[in-house]
Amino acid sequence: MNLPALFKLSLFPVMAFGLVDLVFSFLSMLVFRDDVYRYFYETGVAFFAVSVFLAILLKFEITRIRLQEAILFVTLAWISAGFLASVPFILISGLTLTDAVFESLSALTTTGATVMSGLDAMPKTLLLYRQTLQWFGGLGIIILMVAIMPMLNIGGMKMYKAETPGPMKDDKLVPRVSKSSRYLWGVYLTITVLCTVSYYLAGMNWFDAVSHAFSTVSTGGFSPHDASMKYFDSVAVEMVSNVFMIAGALNFGVHFIAYKSRDIKTYWRDEETVLFLGIIALATLLAAIYLTLNQSQYTFWMALRSSLFQVISFITSTGFASDNFTDWPIFCAVILVIVGYVGGCAGSTAGGNKVIRTLLVLKTNHRNIKQLIHPKALFTIKSNGRVIGEDILDSVRAFMFFSFLVSLIFILLLMANGLDLWTSITAVAACVNVLGPAFGELGSNFQPLNDFSTWLMSLAMVMGRLEYFTVLLLFSVRFWRA
Repeated sequence: MNLPALFKLSLFPVMAFGLVDLVFSFLSMLVFRDDVYRYFYETGVAFFAVSVFLAILLKFEITRIRLQEAILFVTLAWISAGFLASVPFILISGLTLTDAVFESLSALTTTGATVMSGLDAMPKTLLLYRQTLQWFGGLGIIILMVAIMPMLNIGGMKMYKAETPGPMKDDKLVPRVSKSSRYLWGVYLTITVLCTVSYYLAGMNWFDAVSHAFSTVSTGGFSPHDASMKYFDSVAVEMVSNVFMIAGALNFGVHFIAYKSRDIKTYWRDEETVLFLGIIALATLLAAIYLTLNQSQYTFWMALRSSLFQVISFITSTGFASDNFTDWPIFCAVILVIVGYVGGCAGSTAGGNKVIRTLLVLKTNHRNIKQLIHPKALFTIKSNGRVIGEDILDSVRAFMFFSFLVSLIFILLLMANGLDLWTSITAVAACVNVLGPAFGELGSNFQPLNDFSTWLMSLAMVMGRLEYFTVLLLFSVRFWRA
């Protein structure tokens, strides 16, 4: 175990949060003038000074690290980031350590579950800080480090693979992982700018436009308003949100290829994208028809508008709300939970199991049926014309099993702590899929959870963000002996 290298690497998140806090202290002092600058300033100076002092003292040099160490670092980096980012919430909003870590991890993992209320009256600096955490967490703090620190190209690919969502983790845009990460962040920044301008043109002020762009493109779902998108009650705002939630949930590699080739048909040639959009269309139509037939306050077009927004919000794991969807019939609520588990595309900011895994499971089942009809025939499974190896198919099956098993364990633990079945199911779905909204007792927010359940859901968010295996491997003796 290369403990010195791990310790030195761990200084970079501390330094990064120190810089972020210092930036927000100046925003509070010079832009928002909301008198919370000293909290950010004191925290930022402490984090930055300590990390720089230790980096100089230890003469920072990165040596080669093993896969085991890279996975341990990624997990510890996310956990430590939750604690580091929680300090302003404790100092300014008065949250307990338990709730503050939950809130910061919810932001960084882009879950969007919250224990805070009365957001409209809170300092704008804190609200923008909360939104910015989601934006940084969208593509991942480790990918950001790899993008801006070429020295991490030694071991950088190991950390890149440990954090990148999806079953095909060896795919890169360019040979060097650091350059690939910078391209991804370039695409991410471009979409964010376009989203900000679009929100402003749709009627938001600049603060709301920037804040919501950060949580839309990152598919995080936080809003500086308690009412979320319902605060604006605007078709234009909802349409902008729909477009950019989908953009954040599509594979960023596909975005990059479409941009490089200047060919929008790139999206229609990608099987995962087509299935993703097809699921949205089907789920929206089912929910809209059911609402129209069973809720007298909805016309079909009202139901279609509301269903489209909420289905996109759930499948992309954003978690925005434009309607009182927690009061919807159970049939519609189950549709939202199901598409939340399906999730967005691999290589995106979205959570869930990822559409590509659903696609591969469907193709595997189809192959098995053909194999029964033609026992001696040999069938291969392809995606976008590429033959998918049995190792990837095995990993998909294992992932789906662990997704079910981990969800079941968390549900049982929540029920043992006093929550009813429906609330437990939706709370776990909200956290492991980094989705955010729940139903039942937690329909408004996650404040009713006791401390044990809150820490449990914090763990669920980290496991969901890192797609289970990255965390579970740390408890395998065979993994450490490899």
